[in-house]
Amino acid sequence: MRYRLGLPIEYDQLHFGFYYTEPVANFPTIEISEGELVALYVGQKALSQYKGTSFEAPLSTAFRKITDGLRDTISVTWSDLDSAISFRSTGRTTADVHLFEQLSHAVFKQLEVRFDYKKPGAGRYEQRYVQPYHLGCVENLWYLFAFDLDRGQLRTFALPRIRDVRVSKTRFKRPLEFSIARFLEQSFGVFAKPTKIKYPVRIVFDAFAAPRIQERQWHPSQRIKQLPNGRIELSLTLGNLEEIERWILSWGSHAQVLAPAELKERIAKSASEIADAYRLS
Repeated sequence: MRYRLGLPIEYDQLHFGFYYTEPVANFPTIEISEGELVALYVGQKALSQYKGTSFEAPLSTAFRKITDGLRDTISVTWSDLDSAISFRSTGRTTADVHLFEQLSHAVFKQLEVRFDYKKPGAGRYEQRYVQPYHLGCVENLWYLFAFDLDRGQLRTFALPRIRDVRVSKTRFKRPLEFSIARFLEQSFGVFAKPTKIKYPVRIVFDAFAAPRIQERQWHPSQRIKQLPNGRIELSLTLGNLEEIERWILSWGSHAQVLAPAELKERIAKSASEIADAYRLS
């Protein structure tokens, strides 16, 4: 603060601390380069996933304070950036702001929660009693990661499937060893099963799909092997096969599963059912 911002600060040996030697009305404006401004703008655009949640207002305020403090020495304007950079996402859910605020409050304050939950394919809602550990946004959908007290396991709950949240006054202590990264390290998406089984997944992609696969990091464990004729082999280590199955099917005939056998059988069964659904009678 003394050397970079030029503020009048000195050290007080008697009180073992720093102090202002004269009144400071406000802090100097922020100096920022054009590259830093672009990075800031990209971050602001990326935060669109928080639209409709309780984080939207404070994040917007924070960005406005930062941008208001910039000096008028940069030739790039917000309108210039808006015409040059954009984000587009599909399948974004509409947030239930009240529900989100209840759950985020429970996560921060470590309060036990009851709610009704409807699993995919279920005909009715079930009551859940949980200790909420973490809220995460994955592929534009918010999830609650919580310890289910009745089932004695960590479970993943999609927020759109939750209703009638009741935050209790009972506090809990989130385990120090809990890590959302470790919890999901063997998952291809957000669902992790409490199992020690590990599936070595191997998939071959043809020359059409190979460049697209190599452009992205799909999983921390991924390895890519180059094959003849522009093909590649993608290897992953996962704890479940549900999400990777749907992803492989999305590539159609451009992907072929080599292992494990269980995944090959699942893909073959799904492909057969799809063919039956489109077969002309």
